[in-house]
Amino acid sequence: MNSIRGWRGLSMSKKITLLPGDGIGSEIVAEAVKLLQCLKQDFGFEVELESAAIGGAGYDQSGQPLPDSTLALCKQADAILMGSVGGPQYESLDRELRPERGLLQLRASLELFSNLRPALLYPQLVNASSLKPELVSGLDIMIVRELTGGIYFGEPRGIRELENGEREGFNTMVYAEHEVDRIARSAFDIAMLRNRKLCSVDKANVLEVSELWRDVVEDAAGDYPEVALSHMYIDNASMQLVRAPKQFDVIVTANMFGDILSDTAAMLTGSIGMLPSASLDKDGKGLYEPIHGSAPDIAGKNIANPLATILSVAMMLRYSLKQAGLADLIDTAVGNVLNQGFRTADIADGGNSVGTAEMGNAVVAALRALGDS
Repeated sequence: MNSIRGWRGLSMSKKITLLPGDGIGSEIVAEAVKLLQCLKQDFGFEVELESAAIGGAGYDQSGQPLPDSTLALCKQADAILMGSVGGPQYESLDRELRPERGLLQLRASLELFSNLRPALLYPQLVNASSLKPELVSGLDIMIVRELTGGIYFGEPRGIRELENGEREGFNTMVYAEHEVDRIARSAFDIAMLRNRKLCSVDKANVLEVSELWRDVVEDAAGDYPEVALSHMYIDNASMQLVRAPKQFDVIVTANMFGDILSDTAAMLTGSIGMLPSASLDKDGKGLYEPIHGSAPDIAGKNIANPLATILSVAMMLRYSLKQAGLADLIDTAVGNVLNQGFRTADIADGGNSVGTAEMGNAVVAALRALGDS
């Protein structure tokens, strides 16, 4: 019997807020809940789960994409697991009422400034990547994206009418020194746990805000002499990700640049449906979610890939709940399921595929098998 069972009752119960959101969110979070219930029943991991509305579901419930009750529940939780937000029925709403604003408000309210986005290619899926196997086999990159500053939050912003009657849109990319310093140190800390190699991506040849970014990152590097620091412009970095992606280990970058690079890196792994993410505050409390969207076109069809959400649970256990052993078991269970040939449609590569629920059930069965071994 696995020694992990001996942990029963040794730790206080953890509170997890579930935010299914919109589109496929409820389907993929349901599979994560199966996993958490398995951890509770078979491995003695004491957990309390409570659901709340966000995004379009929040607007439907209370007229706001982030209801006050949802924010209060998230503040009380030890960790938060989210599905996805957004849908075409909300696109005509005022910008501040759209589903995505609820997620941005949650990140800002909880000061979740450090976004971890791994791009890990499972060997079983090497043929699903858009690049040649020799370029991506063994790929394992961690992108650390600053999440609560930059152009997504900078002021002033808006759309105004000029004297000639033409409309002009404007946004402000702004970073204070302390914002850059804390995300840089977050990335350096992660690099210390990996291969001690960090690439900072900016646009310092054009943007003054990137000049400051580079200066502050260089200053922080003095406290991490074991980490090899390099710098790269965003345009070159995006090219290098598809030319020779394995040159990277940890990448740290600004909010907008990280949004773009992480989605590029996602496709190197075969499917955006395979990739989890974590958004952490200074104390390690986090919001965990798959990096893909709400996919309203496939909602309710039992074909969405739940593995990114399941792997987000593993990240949650590792980074916020300090249960690395359980996280390792989930990672192993997912690998074992892929070895057994289970594939959802997005990674089926022309072969037979299973549905959302069937994939979730397979991972739970694989996890239980590890516990019994």
